[in-house]
Amino acid sequence: MTNPTLALQIQTLPDGPGVYQYYDKEGKILYVGKAKNLKKRVSSYFNKIHDTAKTNVLVKKIVTIKHIVVPTETDALLLENNLIKTLMPRYNVLLRDDKSYPWICIKKEPFSRIFPTRRMVKDGSEYFGPYTSFKTVNTILELIKELYPLRTCNYDLTKSNIDSGKFKVCLEYHIGNCKGPCEGLESLENYQKQVDAIREILKGNFKESMKDFKRLMTSLAQDMHFEEAQKIKEKIEVLENYQSRSTIVNPKITNIDVFSIVSDESAAFVNFLQISHGSIIRSHTMEIKKKLEETDEELLELAIIELRERFQLLSKEVIVPFEVDLGEQIKITVPQLGDKKQILDLSIRNAKFYRIEQLKQLQIVDPDRHTNRIMAQMKSDLRLPVEPRHIECFDNSNIQGTNPVAACVVFKDGKPSKKDYRHFNIKTVVGPDDFASMEEIVYRRYKRLLDENEPLPNLIIIDGGKGQLSSALKSIDALELRGKIAIIGIAKRLEELFYPGDSIPLYLDKKSETLKVIQQLRNEAHRFGITFHRDKRSKAALNSSIESIPGIGEKTMLTLIQHFKSVKRLKLATEKEISDVIGISKAKKITDFYKTLE
Repeated sequence: MTNPTLALQIQTLPDGPGVYQYYDKEGKILYVGKAKNLKKRVSSYFNKIHDTAKTNVLVKKIVTIKHIVVPTETDALLLENNLIKTLMPRYNVLLRDDKSYPWICIKKEPFSRIFPTRRMVKDGSEYFGPYTSFKTVNTILELIKELYPLRTCNYDLTKSNIDSGKFKVCLEYHIGNCKGPCEGLESLENYQKQVDAIREILKGNFKESMKDFKRLMTSLAQDMHFEEAQKIKEKIEVLENYQSRSTIVNPKITNIDVFSIVSDESAAFVNFLQISHGSIIRSHTMEIKKKLEETDEELLELAIIELRERFQLLSKEVIVPFEVDLGEQIKITVPQLGDKKQILDLSIRNAKFYRIEQLKQLQIVDPDRHTNRIMAQMKSDLRLPVEPRHIECFDNSNIQGTNPVAACVVFKDGKPSKKDYRHFNIKTVVGPDDFASMEEIVYRRYKRLLDENEPLPNLIIIDGGKGQLSSALKSIDALELRGKIAIIGIAKRLEELFYPGDSIPLYLDKKSETLKVIQQLRNEAHRFGITFHRDKRSKAALNSSIESIPGIGEKTMLTLIQHFKSVKRLKLATEKEISDVIGISKAKKITDFYKTLE
């Protein structure tokens, strides 16, 4: 460390939990972070070289360190979140969301109105939400409207105003949507009972309303009021239908939040599901742009704190895919099986789908960014020193040992570059020897590129396991290219990748985009190699039958074979049929030749 004042600042840091802030020489905030042990965490930035260039750049810019000591880790989490939002440091991920989400308000007034709003007014009214879409809000309000007749007017329904006869019932009363509290036709006590039932529904508890309606329906039926009982039955059906549409998990799971994360090189996607009384009542996915190669654990912790605050989640338990640190008050569950594991999988699926949608949109809007992302992903997955912008893949084709040929396909920026594909006839190897063939073609390919001063690939893929790879390496060593080009072998089981000098293969996730690109490369190499092999075999078969016809060249014979489809059918053709294709004089030579053979 070069800066002595910085060293001094680190030495004097306390060992307890807290939040640290890094500033540059202009006094601009660079980064805010939290730590269980301030001294250890901050020191770790300065006593090693980091994997990512961005972190190294950040460390070089730090001139001043400030810190705030807090009693517990939970306080550190909350304080970090607030400081990131207010100070917006350059190197922190910002979990901002400019949208304002809709809420459902139960107004604090006599005969409370219930309505949707985007603005929270602190007048003692209750707010439920925020909901992730207005569609959900409208569905819930329609449900409430069908179950409970509430007023929609904004009269000030104080007792004195009602008693003095200030208001008159409106159309809503006459069509049965309101019971007329403005003229004192409905008691405040009865109205508030309905509001209490609605409050429970908004919390996700439908059970109480269901019980009340069933009780009421039974008593109406017993008193022979069948029409009213039928109306109540319809309300029960509305409630049941609404509940079956929200995903029922397990009635035993109550008031739990589920969080999951899916990430790639540049961004992470965090999904959360809120479960209340066994039903999923809310789902939301947010995208986080990475700044300093943050781990999934760090990003998920930040996102959970932010989402709990934004959506006012008060549950005491959260379900997550791995252990995270959220302080003492919250129970962390990492399920391995059962209902909780299923719901975590559902959340992960939501995050994955959201990511795929975003990527598809990105591919259309900004194809370069899509390519850059895949290249960065491949560099990371395959442990390469550089992005594999130029990849070459080799494949041997010798069917039953005849006509050994090989193919080299080239991908640039993750896409086939067909003009650069090359075929090879095996020259130095006698008989079917895949290893020797691989050694020959790899040598010939890169000897030529070096002689012609052409750019070399960033990555060579050898179709075959350890044996093929070591054959190719002999040629790479002979050309003194070891260490200049990355080279890997793919075994028959596609997800096994072999590296030079390592007997244990690397396994790629079957769903990874890196594997998809490698699959595409290998399929192209197979297709290209086999096509060439077939052409060569047909030609060899053709040559064996036409070499001995005097006065007939290869081109003429090829025209005939294309027309008659085989040598056998050509032999059976009449002179007239042949002359229609290649003229009389040549046709005579062919028919005469076949006659002499008979």
